[in-house]
Amino acid sequence: MAGWTLGGGCDDTERILGEGNFYYITMLRDPVSRYLSEWKHVQRGATWKTSLHMCDGRSPTQDELPTCYSGDDWLGVTLTEFMDCPSNLANNRQVRMLADLSLVGCYNLLSMNESERNHILLGSAMNNLKNMAFYGLTEFQRKTQYLFERTFSLRFIAAFTQINSTRAANVDLSEAVRRRIEELNYLDVQLYEYAKDLFLQRFQYTRQRQHQEERLKRREERRWLREQREQSRDSLPKRQVGGEGGRDELATTTEDYTSQVARW
Repeated sequence: MAGWTLGGGCDDTERILGEGNFYYITMLRDPVSRYLSEWKHVQRGATWKTSLHMCDGRSPTQDELPTCYSGDDWLGVTLTEFMDCPSNLANNRQVRMLADLSLVGCYNLLSMNESERNHILLGSAMNNLKNMAFYGLTEFQRKTQYLFERTFSLRFIAAFTQINSTRAANVDLSEAVRRRIEELNYLDVQLYEYAKDLFLQRFQYTRQRQHQEERLKRREERRWLREQREQSRDSLPKRQVGGEGGRDELATTTEDYTSQVARW
């Protein structure tokens, strides 16, 4: 199995190499948790300077995508500073990385009004997500493993583990800050709700299909056993008895032999 990562960051999209086919897959995460995770990552010195953000054959200009910090990195950035940068690519990252940006003029925010742009981006991201060979949700590790294995007829050697004690989970947020993060990522919030609903529908449908297949398999096994028993009975040895018309009857241990005794 081979794959590659698109765009970098915490919401990578991968393509799995099958037999002559490429299958696009991705993992989505709760938008607030994902945003906090990226903030913590950047706070420790991570950057995406090598990302070209290519769209329609070119990278965005400095005016189209201003940097949020000066210097080599944004080491030690506070959450407030992170949220206050309007060009922060952490905002709605999942929608942006799944959508076709060429539909909205790439990173040129002046190509159309914000409402129209957001509507097109969200619709494109939802459509692309729905048409992927597979996607999973970080918050549903075991269900994600189950769907992956059923989708690609593969089995993992170990069960997925649900880890809730992440760096993002350990951030103490006020309700006001949480609402602010949700506002900054409101496209991601809508995408995630759509993704979760579709994901759980697919999970239920796949489980029902599995149960149907198992019932059919058990029915076929019972039919096979029945046929084997019938074949075994048919293969028992037969003997000719002196019944009317010389009919063949099965020899049994309860046969009355007194009629065969010669009387003197």
